[in-house]
Amino acid sequence: MRIEDVRWLVSPEGAALVAELAEDAGSLVAAAGRLQRRLAPERVHLILEQVELRRRAAAKFPAAGTMFFWPQTLEQATDAWVAAYKARRFAESEPVADLCCGIGGDLVALAGRGPVTGVDLDEATLVLAEANAAGAKHCCRFVAGSVEDFSVSDFAAWHLDPDRRASGRRTTQIAAYAPGLETIDRLRTEQPSGAVKLAPATEVPGQWRQEVELEWISRDRQCRQQVAWFGGLAKEPGACRATVLRAAAGGDSVVGAIAGDGTLRADVGSLGRYLFEPDAAVLAADLGGALAAKHGLVALHPAVPYLTGDEPIADGVMQCFEISDELPFDRKRLKALLRKREIGRLEIKVRGVDDSPEQIRRRLQLRGPEEAVLVVVRLDRAVRALVGRRVGGLAGNLRFGPANGWPL
Repeated sequence: MRIEDVRWLVSPEGAALVAELAEDAGSLVAAAGRLQRRLAPERVHLILEQVELRRRAAAKFPAAGTMFFWPQTLEQATDAWVAAYKARRFAESEPVADLCCGIGGDLVALAGRGPVTGVDLDEATLVLAEANAAGAKHCCRFVAGSVEDFSVSDFAAWHLDPDRRASGRRTTQIAAYAPGLETIDRLRTEQPSGAVKLAPATEVPGQWRQEVELEWISRDRQCRQQVAWFGGLAKEPGACRATVLRAAAGGDSVVGAIAGDGTLRADVGSLGRYLFEPDAAVLAADLGGALAAKHGLVALHPAVPYLTGDEPIADGVMQCFEISDELPFDRKRLKALLRKREIGRLEIKVRGVDDSPEQIRRRLQLRGPEEAVLVVVRLDRAVRALVGRRVGGLAGNLRFGPANGWPL
């Protein structure tokens, strides 16, 4: 595409057309026909694409309705809540370089605390990033060029989001990232305080382990990314951290965090009254054992991530379920139990079995006004069905026992 078309897209004329089309309840096909009488085909395509991308982006950016995206950069961009959380690690008012900045997911958040220089190889993407950063609290500067040729020696810290699809396919191998290890090590030499955004499953080089803090960040029960923190940005060098966020409309989005070295393993024990499911970030950071030790819990099985205990625990890094029944995973017995309890709404979780939650739901033929949680889990050769209910809120405010219709 021509860079002049991209600049037109973010101009007042292009932006107004995108906003107008987004609010039009009519058919996009009909709208495209109207636009084709006024605009070149390339510009019609850009307008229609932005309308669709903004709809998809609403789950990642509260301000999506005024932002600009490319399909791949939207997929790879850090969402607004994770970006805001990460930006808090960087010192206020100090200059930061955001390398491979894309459409500016992290850059916009970093600009809320101090001046930022965004660097990206693609000039058209930088045009969108600059438009997305309009109105930022602090100054934003943009440099079109390769990170391999960019120096961070004059910055207080840097953030890098390397391309994980440099070969055309997504990879978790840091050696296949672009820029790769050689450039990252050069950046660390020039300025030790930095952060590298990684895929959750990426294994970092062994020589980093004693110097880097690795943090896995989840939002709304999905592990979104891993971050390698270096130098002054590392709170606990050598540690692993899991942080759980929620998409909060305002205020602090952090609901829980835990740190450890990732080597501790939970003891295995029998099912207690409560079942706990660690957050995806805890599992990715291999901190299930640290979580069990923190709360005095045991694991159901060495290969199953569920923990269990006899008391309710409110911790944002795990979900809590009160278990009323444990039985073999037998359709007839389970169906009879749920029918007796008048369970019509059932949240289903599966571990180690081939059946999907929807397949199980169809077989159970649920009906009734009550709701429950069903956990189907393989423990060695046996598949067990655990029936209970989700426990939420602060432990001190929870109500349990027969008064709620659940036998103890």
